[in-house]
Amino acid sequence: MPNPKVLIYAQRDEPKAITDALRNAGCEVALGDNAWQKPGADYRGAFVAAARDAVALMGMYSRAMPLDRAALEACQRLRVVAKYTAGVDDIDTDAATELGIMVCHAPTEANCFGVAEATIAMILALLKRVRERDADVRAGNWRGSDMVSVYLGARQSDDRPGLTVGVVGLGRIGTRVVDLLAPWRLRIIAHDPYIEPGRFLLAGIKAVDYETLLRQSDIVTFHTPLTKETRNMLGERELAMMKSTAILINAARGGLIDEDALARALAAGKLRAAAIDAFAEEPLPMSSPLRKLGDKVMLSPHSASFNEDAQLGPGIEWATRSVIAALAGNVPDNVFNREVIPRWKEKFGGASVMG
Repeated sequence: MPNPKVLIYAQRDEPKAITDALRNAGCEVALGDNAWQKPGADYRGAFVAAARDAVALMGMYSRAMPLDRAALEACQRLRVVAKYTAGVDDIDTDAATELGIMVCHAPTEANCFGVAEATIAMILALLKRVRERDADVRAGNWRGSDMVSVYLGARQSDDRPGLTVGVVGLGRIGTRVVDLLAPWRLRIIAHDPYIEPGRFLLAGIKAVDYETLLRQSDIVTFHTPLTKETRNMLGERELAMMKSTAILINAARGGLIDEDALARALAAGKLRAAAIDAFAEEPLPMSSPLRKLGDKVMLSPHSASFNEDAQLGPGIEWATRSVIAALAGNVPDNVFNREVIPRWKEKFGGASVMG
């Protein structure tokens, strides 16, 4: 019986120790072509040929080679897809669930908490006018009256409450953002219909419906995955509910927001400012109206999780452990589509394909 094949279809400089660990566990390791990651080209045939007999797929986030239903159906022996990243919207997880395929992701601390830290940095940069003040001094100006910033926290001296922060998505990143905001003694509200009430109590924040969050918040920050339910969850209608003095932060996924509607709202002064790290199309097209808004929008190249001592290393290690567990007939600890587990166990559970 041949060794089970693991295809690293979206490579990211995997350390030799990783491929050695897979081979030592009895796996055949195959590497995808780096050209598969180039936007605009069609390498589906080559991918299918390489993946047809694979029992596991590994890789980083890949818009250029999404795993849609057709790709997953072509992988006739596939048990598990293990991503190096937290996001899995490049995979048709509904199809994977129907086919009995586990999708594992890697919401590592360095990745998730790095995004939370970047979120705080963007909030402060927008409200404290960091970029504008720097540019003003470089231009020879000094403390112009138009460079006033916003005070975030509660003030005991005059009983003034702090700003209201609305957190959309109370997973690991959203919860970390709440933790980092604690010293400011802000009012924090959150919306997440998939989180049990106890999580809100533990975080010390109030659960509200989505419309209430939009209407009441001075800062709205998104930390939710991109799914059928969340795609375009902030459009023209929702933007109209927000305060004209509010700021918007999106360090999650680009498809959550209607970028054209956001650009119109910012241009018309219906929002104070926005900071965006993830876009519906990446790289951000030169024709995007977001590029024409000056300091009203801060643009970042989907890099909120990029930390010099982390990046994808911990995620690669986690994905490797997930693959080895799944091929041994066990359920890993980081399954994204957890509803697949009963079906997966029925198909594969307890049966190892290791030599």
